[in-house]
Parts: sequence; structure tokens; C-alpha cells
Amino acid sequence: MQPLRLASFSIGQTGGNPAGVVIAAQHPSENEMRQIAADLGYSETAFACPQGNAWRVRYFSPETEVPFCGHATIALGAALAAQQGDGVFDLILNETAITVEGRNENGQMHAALQSPPTQSAPAAADLTAAALSLLGLQQGDLDPLFTPTFAGAGATHLILVLNSRETLSAMSYDLTAGRDLMREYDLVTIALVWVESDQVFHVRNAFASGGVIEDPATGAAAAAFAGYLRDIAWPHAGEITIIQGEDMGAKSIIIAEIPDEKGASIRISGEVRQI
Repeated sequence: MQPLRLASFSIGQTGGNPAGVVIAAQHPSENEMRQIAADLGYSETAFACPQGNAWRVRYFSPETEVPFCGHATIALGAALAAQQGDGVFDLILNETAITVEGRNENGQMHAALQSPPTQSAPAAADLTAAALSLLGLQQGDLDPLFTPTFAGAGATHLILVLNSRETLSAMSYDLTAGRDLMREYDLVTIALVWVESDQVFHVRNAFASGGVIEDPATGAAAAAFAGYLRDIAWPHAGEITIIQGEDMGAKSIIIAEIPDEKGASIRISGEVRQI
């Protein structure tokens, strides 16, 4: 059982977020999955086994199981397409069911997932204050057009929109304190966002809950953020581009397609490369 190593939301043969993928007749034991994820050292590894006409999928970070991971799902879609042929694959997660599409075009792997339903609500004042303190930010660093928001699309994230690219570039925090905060409030990441235009956003995702400082591309948070934009009637014109990983030297591109229906699934897509 050799794990695959793929990078999702890459730009050709550069960038992207590394993920492990294990496709097997049955899942290893939970302890084995934890150990494989820890040995790989990527932010998440997806484990898939056939269940009827679908695939039963679980996700593990080096430290914990997570309910949903976008970039590992994108990597899984590419891996399933390579193994099974291009197509749309039904996935059964711990708490919901989704689909992922994988295809190969002229040697370049592509994948697109349909996220779980989205939801968002203003973040509580104590969570916002704690997150700002963790990140060394002040209220004046936030973009006044946006409210700090608790958003989800299969996993929960805190969204903080900043008023400058320089503030985004300066993101820094203590990993242990970040882990404690995220676990206290049941957050998978804290997403820091800077708005370049109505349809282009630069993002950094603090991922202390999974034992790493930052993710270079985060599909689940992208879906949650896209759902939030829909909830506030942002002029997204049905599709946004998220640029992530620049400050890590691993520039990644995430495309989010946003239907009109409130709470509806977000289509998250991107390129995939082998590592």
C-alpha cells in the first residue's frame, strides 16, 4: 500500500498543496492511518476504499482526523481518474456525501469537487478578539466592508478580511497557541483574506489545528469563503479566483464557482501535479 503524493491547485508543474492519497480495498486501522499521515507529513492525507458504487473517504492530518479536506479531495479525484478513467466519483465522508470529478487533458491532471452545503454567521466577539490577539492584529487591520465570520462547507473556518496585502504578508503566530484556540472553537483554519478585486482574492490559511502553521491551498476554506460571499450578496458574478501560497513560495490557484441558491454546494476546481 504505497501512498500517492500529489499537489492540488498547482500551476502546471509548480506550486500547489501537497496531499497524500491512499486507495485500497479497505481502510487501514485508524492508528495506521494516523501513522501514515504523520509519516507523509503533509497537512492532510485522504484514505479511500470502495463502498458499493461509491468511495468511503476519511482524512487525517499529522495530528488529527478532519471531517473534510478540499485539496486532498482534489488530489483523490485526480488519482481516481488515473486509476479508473476520467469521470465523476461519489464520495461518502464521515458526515456527508459529495462528488469529485477527475480528468486528464494532454498530460495535465484536473479535478473539481462539489462541496458540502455552506453556511456562515458573524463570529462571536470573543472569538474575533482571541484570533486578532493570536495573529498580532488590531481591529483597524480589518477591511470594514466585511464582518469576521464563522463559515463552513464541510469543515468550519474563521474568515478575517484584511485591509492591505502587506498585513496579509506579515501573518505570524505561535503554533501551540493557535492549536489551542482552533480546538477550543472547533475551527479547522483561520483564513486571512485580502481583496484584489470583486473576483480575485489573496488568502493565507493558518492551520494550527492540523499541526502546521499554514496551508498553501485550502479547498474547504475556499468553499466556505465563497458561500460567505454569496450570503452577503458580494458581486462575485458566479465565480472567484483564490490565489494562495504566494508567501510560502508555493503559489496556488483555486477556482470557486458559486450558484445562486443560498447554502448550495460550491464547485472547487484546479490543476494537480505529481510530486
